Amino acid sequence: MANFTDATSLQQFGELLKNNSKSLTVVHFHAPWAPQCSQMNDVMAELAKEHKHTMFVKLEAEAVPEVSEKYEIASVPTFLFFKGGEKIDRLDGAHAPELTNKVQRLGSGGGGAARAGDVPKEDLNERLKRLINAAPCMLFMKGSPQEPRCDLSAFLALSGLSFKRGARLYHRPSPGAESAKANGFSRQIVQILKDHNVQYSSFDILSDEEVRQGLKTYSNWPTYPQVYVNGELIGGLDIIKELIESGELENTFPKTVSLENRLKSLINKSPVMLFMKGNKEAAKCGFSRQILEIMNSTGVEYDTFDILQDEEVRQGLKTYSNWPTYPQLYELKENGELVSVLKGEN
Repeated sequence: MANFTDATSLQQFGELLKNNSKSLTVVHFHAPWAPQCSQMNDVMAELAKEHKHTMFVKLEAEAVPEVSEKYEIASVPTFLFFKGGEKIDRLDGAHAPELTNKVQRLGSGGGGAARAGDVPKEDLNERLKRLINAAPCMLFMKGSPQEPRCDLSAFLALSGLSFKRGARLYHRPSPGAESAKANGFSRQIVQILKDHNVQYSSFDILSDEEVRQGLKTYSNWPTYPQVYVNGELIGGLDIIKELIESGELENTFPKTVSLENRLKSLINKSPVMLFMKGNKEAAKCGFSRQILEIMNSTGVEYDTFDILQDEEVRQGLKTYSNWPTYPQLYELKENGELVSVLKGEN
């Protein structure tokens, strides 16, 4: 396909950006030894068929270190998005739905200008404040509690072979590398919270580059994971370990509550509460997108919960409400009565 190609040198990479400056270019930094990269290349190929005016580029991170260094590529797969020769967005990790969403949004006609029916972009600080206060305890991490991910520096220290190409150190993992990842910072903190029966929600910073970079400034804390309690920053892994040693952790974090009580709390969080795939800024299924358009057209104030971020809530709410599909819309009355609106997907 003419819009799906490889960049094997710094010069070729620059030429591709220059020749495609008027439309979106998606660059996949990959490694041949990483199976998730191979899978995402297949996703890129399918997207290239659907988005003829978007250029999709594969670039082997180890083979073109000048480009990898310039854009601070620390792990694979990583995707960079360019328009007019400038980087406009980034996605770390093998997140096919998020990649698809970004290609659709950034590659739309008009270079990302607002379209009829679009939700106005929320101020970043307001969005960060809302995310930090989304639950009594919020963990901002790489990956999810079910599938934590560690960065390349931790990975290098724990497994396999490494070698230098130019001035940059690269790493080829050994067969036991997957087990070594278990010691990553995000995985450690998830295990600590589980061992101490802490009730928390999480946000995958690899799925949103704006949040990933913005939260560092907002909190004046340059690394991840980050833990917040009642909207206040507690710190990262080292601070959590210090709280364990001092015996303060038990009095710092909220304890796990029953699923039923947690669902009631979420339902009653706002007078009108929408449980959907995605959020106000980016719906991740057709039914959720439809109901956002309906809600926004009415002018009703409402809040959302992304069921894709919490499998326990996603499955538990089906039983609690006796409603097997999403989206689900609740209007706060006495105990959060379900309002039947749309029959969505599982």
